[in-house]
Amino acid sequence: MRGYEEVTAFLGEWGPFQRLIFFLLSASIIPNGFNGISYVFLAGTPEHRCRIPGAANLSSAWRNHSIPLLLRDGREVPDSCHRYRLAAVANFSALGLEPGRDVDLGQLEQESCLDGWEFSQDVFQSTIVTEWNLVCKDDWKTPLSMSLFFVGVLMGSFISGQLSDRFGRKNVLFVTMGMQTGFSLLQVFSNNFEVFTVLFVLVGMGQISNYVAAFVLGTEILGKSVRIVFATLGVCIFFALGFMLLPLLAYFIRDWRMLLLALTLPGVLCAALWWFIPESPRWLISQGRFEEAEIIIRKAAKMNGIMAPSTIFDPSELQDLSSKKQQSHHILDLIRTRNIRIVTIMSIILWMTISVGYFGLSLDTPNLYGDIYVNCFLSAVVEVPAYILAWLLLQYVPRRYSLATALFLGGSVLLFVQLVPPDLYYLATVLVMVGKFGITAAFSMVYVYTAELYPTVVRNMGVGVSSTASRLGSILSPYFVYLGAYDRFLPYILMGSLTILTAILTLFLPESFGTPLPDTIDQMLRVKGLKHRQTPGLTRMLKDGEESPAILKSTAF
Repeated sequence: MRGYEEVTAFLGEWGPFQRLIFFLLSASIIPNGFNGISYVFLAGTPEHRCRIPGAANLSSAWRNHSIPLLLRDGREVPDSCHRYRLAAVANFSALGLEPGRDVDLGQLEQESCLDGWEFSQDVFQSTIVTEWNLVCKDDWKTPLSMSLFFVGVLMGSFISGQLSDRFGRKNVLFVTMGMQTGFSLLQVFSNNFEVFTVLFVLVGMGQISNYVAAFVLGTEILGKSVRIVFATLGVCIFFALGFMLLPLLAYFIRDWRMLLLALTLPGVLCAALWWFIPESPRWLISQGRFEEAEIIIRKAAKMNGIMAPSTIFDPSELQDLSSKKQQSHHILDLIRTRNIRIVTIMSIILWMTISVGYFGLSLDTPNLYGDIYVNCFLSAVVEVPAYILAWLLLQYVPRRYSLATALFLGGSVLLFVQLVPPDLYYLATVLVMVGKFGITAAFSMVYVYTAELYPTVVRNMGVGVSSTASRLGSILSPYFVYLGAYDRFLPYILMGSLTILTAILTLFLPESFGTPLPDTIDQMLRVKGLKHRQTPGLTRMLKDGEESPAILKSTAF
């Protein structure tokens, strides 16, 4: 009785076939890197002020003084949501009175922008904010739309695994890729905010579903050593490449509809990958389709220049792992004992905080000093060294200290942002990027760490519940950014404080580096400070060549 890995070992680990699958599946992740974060440019809010109708009979002096001035960051700027009552101003203008000399502007009655707004086109030619006037009393709609996108991601994460188990990895990958691309294309023709938002929810569902399908397909086709790199570096770095592509396109395309149209093109091009990416042989075998699986393996052997054996898959010999019945477990097992209950609660807090920090900083780039396009590009670039550092730390450094250090780094520099003098605004941007670096590294490591903490019998459920907490954090993240409209430093103070508190909390989690993976709840490592009596024989030594849990999950941003 041989397992799948033993049967297909003759293919090798890193031949032309494996390299092709590695890079094509990683490339399919590129659109995921910009689809959600594109909202930074699609919903950018330029400087604006109340429109004064051209038909209003005002002198040039009164037209220039029809908007109240506010003190913001030490300088006077026009009020974005109010103007002096137009009827009164027109009356003063007709009487020949001068603003400031004959009329005390501070005593004038104000009114809302009854005739709409004038938007600056210095940065954006048009956005959904300028087209549908999502400012002032309607500014709450902007973070709501982004939050609902993440609600779509949450819904997609629930169904994607079940769909790929039933209909196949490849079919779900391309159907959901088409869903993501197709609904993005339909957004281009949205005629109001409500239609745009509903389509955005569907884009979010497609985005996470094709990500999960690509990840599962890669881990099932690639060999043990390669799939670890694929899971921790391949998909993450190509995600960052898509993120980098976003500000480059947005810089040259300042109209939101044309930008969104351009962002759908990579998804359309990915359709050509259908003829190069095969179905998962593992999944085909689980469905009893041995002949189709054998055809794929023979093509892979031919591409690698290897002579395949006359018979590859013998149904009577191949282990059918699905036939091995295991004791059933349910989600309540995650709180059955005091130890696993504490681990679950701490994991939920950890994942939610990291998600708030990652997406909050990614969406906050318009609020940084300097050019929005440069800042967004830097926010993407810092992810690459963060992923590489996370991969290295996972290889050589204990998990608790790696994760806590990354979180301490990210949180502490965010708290320092408020202390930077206004004339050193570039330093503030650098600190935010360092914070993004630390939180991104933590995001990359937390999947592996969580998978190692939970026992085999509930590992998928444990990581799934934690991942759901991450989605809830991403839903909240736009509102952290929204707080910046009231106090520019408040988002950094909140995210920094939460991140540091979570880093301290991480130090109380058990250390899993170099220890055997637990199989049962009783074998779980204990939370620090939780008294227990050591039971002999519970731990076991890892077998030579046992697979790293890094392959269990990847950083599903």
